Amino acid sequence: MERQEVKRRLEKLREAIEKYRYAHHVLDKSLISDAALDSLKKELFDLEQEYPEFITPDSPTQRIGGEPLKEFKKVHHETRMISLNDAFSEKDMEEWLERLENYLGKKVEESSSASAIFYCELKIDGLAIELEYENGVFVRGSTRGDGITGEDVTNNLKTVEAIPLKLNVKGQMSNVPRRLIVRGEVFMTIKEFERMNREQEKKGGKAYANPRNVAAGSIRQLDPKVVAGRKLDSFAYDIITDLGQKFHEEEHKMLKNFGFKTNPHNKHAANLKEVFAFREYWAKHRDKLPYEIDGTVILTNLNKDYEDAGIIGKAPRGGIAFKFGAREAATIIEDIKIQVGRTGVLTPVAVMKPAQVGGITITHATLHNADEIKRLDARIGDTVIGARAGDVIPKITKVLKDMRPRGSKEFSMPKKCPVDGSPVVRDAMPDGRQGVAYKCSNKNCGAVNREWFYHFISRAAFNLDGLGPKIIDKFLDEGLIADAADIFTLKEGDIAVLERFGEKSAKNIVEETEMKKKIALPKFIYSLGIIHVGEETARTLAGKFKVQSSKLKVKEFTDYFQNLSLEELQEISDIGPVVAKSIYDWFREKRNINLLEKLEKVGVEIAVEPLKAKSLKLKAQTFVLTGTLESMSREQAKEKIRALGGDVNESVSKNTSFVVAGAEPGSKYDKAKKFGVKILDEKEFLVLLTR
Repeated sequence: MERQEVKRRLEKLREAIEKYRYAHHVLDKSLISDAALDSLKKELFDLEQEYPEFITPDSPTQRIGGEPLKEFKKVHHETRMISLNDAFSEKDMEEWLERLENYLGKKVEESSSASAIFYCELKIDGLAIELEYENGVFVRGSTRGDGITGEDVTNNLKTVEAIPLKLNVKGQMSNVPRRLIVRGEVFMTIKEFERMNREQEKKGGKAYANPRNVAAGSIRQLDPKVVAGRKLDSFAYDIITDLGQKFHEEEHKMLKNFGFKTNPHNKHAANLKEVFAFREYWAKHRDKLPYEIDGTVILTNLNKDYEDAGIIGKAPRGGIAFKFGAREAATIIEDIKIQVGRTGVLTPVAVMKPAQVGGITITHATLHNADEIKRLDARIGDTVIGARAGDVIPKITKVLKDMRPRGSKEFSMPKKCPVDGSPVVRDAMPDGRQGVAYKCSNKNCGAVNREWFYHFISRAAFNLDGLGPKIIDKFLDEGLIADAADIFTLKEGDIAVLERFGEKSAKNIVEETEMKKKIALPKFIYSLGIIHVGEETARTLAGKFKVQSSKLKVKEFTDYFQNLSLEELQEISDIGPVVAKSIYDWFREKRNINLLEKLEKVGVEIAVEPLKAKSLKLKAQTFVLTGTLESMSREQAKEKIRALGGDVNESVSKNTSFVVAGAEPGSKYDKAKKFGVKILDEKEFLVLLTR
């Protein structure tokens, strides 16, 4: 991006983040998900790191958010309630550890006598709280607020049964501490959240967005009776008071002994490898938990290291949130294309800037129909929230209109089908009303489009072994491909989210398409599906191509055929008037030229590798094959003929040298008899090849 463009993007990001931060932390109103907000913050952070001259003092990266709500009494925290920086990859974690050890001036394992170097916790998607106890009795509870000042929500927290009103004394603790400060999380279980939404539906009210919002809103209710009816839950995870604890793991044992509810899934880790395994396990199994989590929390197990490391900005050096791949993320619509399905229905599909959603990269998302685009008011150039519906199929859930750039383009459905140029009509409902679907008026269009894709991936064309008709059908149904070039743009994430697909199969398909971008010239010509141009005609056309190198750019290929006149095409041996006209017309269709341009853009390379004949004993002799051969396939027979200097044609003429007839020959056999062309059976053919 140009510097001025970067500056404008930074300004838009800061404005949006502040808007969403204020709504979320101060008003308890989530306009976008935490995951989506995190992705905006990450983009801002990365841009500021790349262009530090544009960092401003009021940037969201330079502050701790959230003013306390005025409805509650303010509480001053004895020690600052800080938040954690985020990591999203193993590389991020390695860099975090390197920074920590550089600051401490030592390896973290050098300071620990225990095997547990790190302590790993599940990051509950709830509301951070602080609990104060005096002489073993709960006296005050507060929210984080801005980290220094929070809100007194004692009476509301008393309704949470997981929070003890009186401490127990167990284990090594012989006396109740005079004063104890504990920190933890309040949250709502998924089961309770679903119950509340069912009640809302019965009342005709609006459903709640997510459990986190309900928990936060509940704690800030002025009436404790309302809170009591919502059955909130809580985990404790930190002791602020100095009780002689050396390890963070030790604090969890103390908390349990005091009667606090602690997360049984938390555990220590001896190294980063075990940290990665912990996070990976829960990324795959989080849906089995009764509550929502959005990642893991990793801390130095030795408290002295944590304290010595101190705080940088808004976060401690000794701890970090190792988050999962977000189920939502902000991205940009770069284009909207039309996909024609098997039934001829036109589906708009958003082509997006690659975004990490649910641990995978997505680049496409269906927009379903024109009505949905209108509802979202989605335009090319918009910043949008990309999500995985049910953690599976990518979709766009929200357009961030306040970040809309100048020059964004509105989209309208085409009046003509992009496949065959037929008029587009709006589907009709049984009662006569207009439906939501737009369809090609040619009832056969969808089927023809599907067959064309099958042709493109076939063995004689691009030979994409990993993609069969069923997979192509799935890609068409989900709106992933609108033309052949789209096959080469798919990312693993686009495929892995589809039903019955996984990361391994997605990876195999992407690797296959990448490997097959280089294709021999005859196969490339054949792949285009030009009417009347079969394999042999494609070889004939390729043989007339004069190039200086073994590589041919798609543009060079396009220019060559666009410059050929109809008369020049007819002069090519074995190219009749009908075939010549078909080729001539194909290269003058705008949608075909657009396809060739896209194939060039996605990196398709044409290899010009003329077949070197082993001998010339069949030179100037032409063969036509018909029927089934027992000793070899027809393709193998063709290659043997060419290897000896012969040519293979698809049709019989007076100039044909031999017709090779296998079992159940077709009309070519009869035509050979009519023209007096010599007919060879399989045995005679083999003798000819070997003599």
